[in-house]
Amino acid sequence: MSVQLEPRPPRLTVGPAPRRRTPSHNLTRTSGIGLGLTMAWFSLLVLIPLAAVVATAAAGGPDGFWRAVTNEQTAAAIRITVLAALSVTLVNVVMGTMIAWVLVRDRFPGKALLEMVIDIPFALPTIVAGLVLLSLYGNDSPLGLQLANTGWSVYLAFLFVTLPFVVRMVQPVLEELDQEVEEAAASLGASRLTTFRRIVLPALAPAIAAGAALSFARAVGEYGSLVLLSGNLPFESEVTSVRILSAIENDNRATAAAIATLLLVISLLVIVVLDVVQRRVARRG
Repeated sequence: MSVQLEPRPPRLTVGPAPRRRTPSHNLTRTSGIGLGLTMAWFSLLVLIPLAAVVATAAAGGPDGFWRAVTNEQTAAAIRITVLAALSVTLVNVVMGTMIAWVLVRDRFPGKALLEMVIDIPFALPTIVAGLVLLSLYGNDSPLGLQLANTGWSVYLAFLFVTLPFVVRMVQPVLEELDQEVEEAAASLGASRLTTFRRIVLPALAPAIAAGAALSFARAVGEYGSLVLLSGNLPFESEVTSVRILSAIENDNRATAAAIATLLLVISLLVIVVLDVVQRRVARRG
């Protein structure tokens, strides 16, 4: 008696499920239109004018660009502007953080008045700021500090117009910082300096870096508050904004564009360096 075996059905092999392609964006039609309008507006106000300035600077070729920025008087103005802006930015990082700390952590009479006074450089026209500084630090200074028409006038004007940036960037972050974490660190034996360095500073680093970048950019492009105070003395108190205006008045747009392009590159480099520093500080914390 023979037994016939039924043939086995073919074995099905189940492979890995096909991967679904995740979309590279989640823009809806409405948000896409909003993004397009935003980029168009940003291009009209920023990108296209910057491209025009760079194109004008490059029109004379590398030799023309180099001659424009290495002119003795222009090079001195660039050096004065950049050094003063860097110095003022460092001062603002320290003093702005301290002022923000006092405004957030301390209570004292006149606190509301100090809050308003800090914003005065934002609201005051720069030419008026120059007049105020001239009345206080000019030849008839009631304070006995005659800084007008000197190199110190550049630093003074930069300090006045850039004061609020670090304060207003750090203050809201400091208000949201949980003080219980600091108290826990103190209960574990950490000193105030260690607590600030390992807990508070990493949290404030992005805000400090952003405020420093804004402070540097504002100082590099400042003009109005310097017109009356500095005297625009070549090799002593003349800044790049004054050199750019002089080049335009002399119908030398290529030189003005070259100086502006160099300032743009310097500002971008400073912003990149600040971003790297704040990332390292945050990572160590």
